[in-house]
Amino acid sequence: MLILLMAACFASMDSTIRFLGAYVPVLLILWARYSVQALSMAIWLAWRRWQRGGQPFRAAHPRFQLIRGLLLLATSAMSFYGVQYLPVAEFTAINMLTPVVVTLLAALLLHEKTSALRWALVIGGFAGALIVMRPGSGVLGWPVLFPLAGAFSYASFQILTARLAALEDPFTTHFYTGLVGALLLSLLLALGPWPATAALPQLAPWHWAVLLAIGALGTLGHLLLILALGLAPTSTLMPFVYVQIAFAAAIGWLAFGHVPDRFAWLGMLVVSACGAASAWLNVRRSATHSPLALDTSSD
Repeated sequence: MLILLMAACFASMDSTIRFLGAYVPVLLILWARYSVQALSMAIWLAWRRWQRGGQPFRAAHPRFQLIRGLLLLATSAMSFYGVQYLPVAEFTAINMLTPVVVTLLAALLLHEKTSALRWALVIGGFAGALIVMRPGSGVLGWPVLFPLAGAFSYASFQILTARLAALEDPFTTHFYTGLVGALLLSLLLALGPWPATAALPQLAPWHWAVLLAIGALGTLGHLLLILALGLAPTSTLMPFVYVQIAFAAAIGWLAFGHVPDRFAWLGMLVVSACGAASAWLNVRRSATHSPLALDTSSD
């Protein structure tokens, strides 16, 4: 149930970003998303310190926190801009290539042994993405580069997280992920001039309310993931992550009247099957060899 709620949070957030992007610069939406996470997690950790003592704000590996935050910020930027150009369901399906890309990068960069089954899943996952994208048809066009770039940056994020996450408290890591994004985006806005900076005084109260909702959905989604991983094995939870595609399609139909065509549905099914199988194999390997138990959401 926690994982299903997480998928609903992220699908709702992506659709809300697509809606608000017509009124508010995407850079401001991205800043709000990370600022809300940093502030809410700071309050959470301060409460934990008051209740239990200790040093919940202390990071054992600051460089890891910085690089992890930068990679997730890059992934979020690809997502926030990508959903302005692509239907959310199709965008989500292509972005869900991440477990397949993890296998590819682990073989190419880390020189890990990769079985024939894993290579078959890599090929199958990219074939599914090609069915969704249909290059040359003009159906989606150049914006498919956003989810593809996001999948690669998030795969890099996952490999880094898998190597070092056990050395840090997940709530502390969640705080620093938000803090890195919030500080960098605040600096970027301050250095302007950007259209986003000029738009600040013109935001209506409902714009601020939706910005707050986007930040809350992103923060809550990651917290639900942390809680779920504390209650059940990652291998059990992993297949349910792909329900996010169904949520995205349902919300896209209700909010924007968009229904994926039969080729898009076929591609989504192929990506989901190959991605879920790749993620399950990664988790099985983590139980016996290297710790590739992966965070599964890019938002």
